[in-house]
Amino acid sequence: MAEAAKAMASLSKASWQQTMLRVKDPQKSLHFYKNVMGMTHIDTLDFPDVKFCLYFLTTLKTGETYAHSPGTPEAHRWLWTTNQVTLELTHNYGTENDADFAYHPGNTEKDGFGHVAFNTKDVYAACAELEKQGISFKKKPDEGRMKGLAFAYDPDGYWVEIVSRGDADCGFENMFNFSQTMLRVKDPKKSVPFYESLGMTLVRELHFNNFSLYFMATLPEGVTGPDPKSPEARDFIKGLFSPVLELTHNHGTESDAEFQHFVGNEEGKKGFGHIGFLVDDVYEACSAIKSHGYGFKKEPDGGSMKGLAFALDPDGYWIEIVKRGGYDDNATVWKKAGADS
Repeated sequence: MAEAAKAMASLSKASWQQTMLRVKDPQKSLHFYKNVMGMTHIDTLDFPDVKFCLYFLTTLKTGETYAHSPGTPEAHRWLWTTNQVTLELTHNYGTENDADFAYHPGNTEKDGFGHVAFNTKDVYAACAELEKQGISFKKKPDEGRMKGLAFAYDPDGYWVEIVSRGDADCGFENMFNFSQTMLRVKDPKKSVPFYESLGMTLVRELHFNNFSLYFMATLPEGVTGPDPKSPEARDFIKGLFSPVLELTHNHGTESDAEFQHFVGNEEGKKGFGHIGFLVDDVYEACSAIKSHGYGFKKEPDGGSMKGLAFALDPDGYWIEIVKRGGYDDNATVWKKAGADS
């Protein structure tokens, strides 16, 4: 019992640290997320032996500077100790030279991954600026039934939602801040408790005729959100600087024993890869995760890379479990060969 309690306590200190997307041409993607969406390139991990490279970006508050060069030990330490959520762009060598190659951006039948999102003060002004920079749109702010929000396309065709920050008291002035990753879930009664066990808090809950939305966040220590069903919850999540995980439930899927979302790692469906969490002890955290009964893609001692895991959530999404602080000061020991590719 004492060991189980220790494992659960370890897992409760988990913090959401990354959303991974595969990209065809990293130079185009880096330009989009850095120069268009205002993110900062934090770190690069290159694996020439297995022919892929990882680029990590995050939103820093306006006026905040980043002192480290991507690829250095200092950048690695920042990456594996941050309390912010990063966007991990995974590039498999050579895809940029294949005119016919494309990743699957999600949003077709049974796809689980929906989009990433950025908040902004004025959606209309922000989208006008995006248009000036040659960005194309799935939906502009005045199109469709939902006015005042938009979906732009990134270079790989991933949907990038542009959402109003409104008058929320946020304490920062960024044109854009990385604000959301959306995943569709079959049964929120399973998914919400799973992510709560990973230290996340349900910060907003919305119900419509045919679907419901559950917004979850890793909140700073000492911060508690309002009642997720209250009017205050709206401004609370809009005022957050770090992203929320938006779990979208289309009503009825939970009653269909045969229903299953594609999770982004199936042949022909590869694009979105996983989300990842930092934990103090990977082995203890995975011991607690085992109690959920959803299994693992890779346990901590599986494969050639020890001490790193990929758990499965209730829908089969890959959940990377990484040691907070990393594994050593040299660049890449923590990462398994080929698993992100």
